[in-house]
Amino acid sequence: MKLATLRLEGAATTAVRIDGDAAIEISGYADLGALLAVEGWRDIAAVADGTSHVLSEIAPQSWAPVVPKPGKIICVGQNYETHITEMGRELPQYPTLFAKFPEALVGAFDEIEMPAVSSQVDWEAELAVVIGAPARRVSESDAKNYIAGYAVINDVSMRDYQYRTLQWLQGKTFENTAPFGPYLVTADEWDLGPIMKCVVDGETVQETTTAELVFTPAKLVSYISDIITLNAGDVIATGTTGGVGHARTPARYLSDGSLLETSIEGLGAQRNIAKVV
Repeated sequence: MKLATLRLEGAATTAVRIDGDAAIEISGYADLGALLAVEGWRDIAAVADGTSHVLSEIAPQSWAPVVPKPGKIICVGQNYETHITEMGRELPQYPTLFAKFPEALVGAFDEIEMPAVSSQVDWEAELAVVIGAPARRVSESDAKNYIAGYAVINDVSMRDYQYRTLQWLQGKTFENTAPFGPYLVTADEWDLGPIMKCVVDGETVQETTTAELVFTPAKLVSYISDIITLNAGDVIATGTTGGVGHARTPARYLSDGSLLETSIEGLGAQRNIAKVV
């Protein structure tokens, strides 16, 4: 099942189920986060029969972030061997965790706001895990039962801010920088293995199989839930692969007007223009 959050007229939004060539409103749920917070959300989504929107007639900017306001966005660094190697580090024993805030999220086809204060805006294609039920001290073997599904996210990073200190947060959560979506595919219909790709101005800069993660979604849910309760709608950004601009010689970054395209087979594709603000 594919689920998403659709922007309506004005400031309204709605959760939708994507069936074939239509997006069907799940009435009573303003966004996917609100739906996931309800016990039995799968059954509610499966039988929803609200207003139907023809996919080809939906404007690109009508696709909101999959979960517009997650309670937590926990990001994982150093989770693909290719990226760990290109950044000159050793394989980690434990996940490297940091946070991102909801204000950083944009839709899959929205503009990315490149902050004028940064001259090193970089791309990071990533697989996002969306939580579907409260998870606390969950075993790795049970973790999949707490995953609602998966989506595409790009952890666009301001490298000059990221490396000002040993803590990364300040370079990872600038407002309106991280495209998330266009939709979520439930965990029963997608698993690790398909290709993840990032293309900048027509050039493929990142490409890998998602099976190459050092710490799998199940391992991450288990590890993080030992630290803090993961609630329905929370997001884990699982890390990026090799090919980021900061690691190139010479380094390469997004510029005003750059086209950033991020995709994962089976989870859809994003298309975002970067604009300096």
